[in-house]
Amino acid sequence: MFDTFQGLLILVLWGVMLVVKAFAFIDCIRRPAPAFPAIGRQSKVLWLVLTGLSAGTGLLMGSTLGLIGLAGIVVALIYLFDIRPKIVEITGRR
Repeated sequence: MFDTFQGLLILVLWGVMLVVKAFAFIDCIRRPAPAFPAIGRQSKVLWLVLTGLSAGTGLLMGSTLGLIGLAGIVVALIYLFDIRPKIVEITGRR
């Protein structure tokens, strides 16, 4: 019984983390390149690489709670809660 619950929980976590990582990558694609240096952050290319690798790690189900999977979710969350709001603020585009 516990095995089934644990497997289901990891599957749900994997799905949620994959959606968050994919959303961060897609959102990064949509943002204008000049906005990144304007907010004092690295270039759009770097954030595309980071969020793209993050989304790529999301496709590996076995690494959901591993070091690579957790590093990927951290990158996606940094983008979504630090970079994205500042870019939305200066561009006015949601």
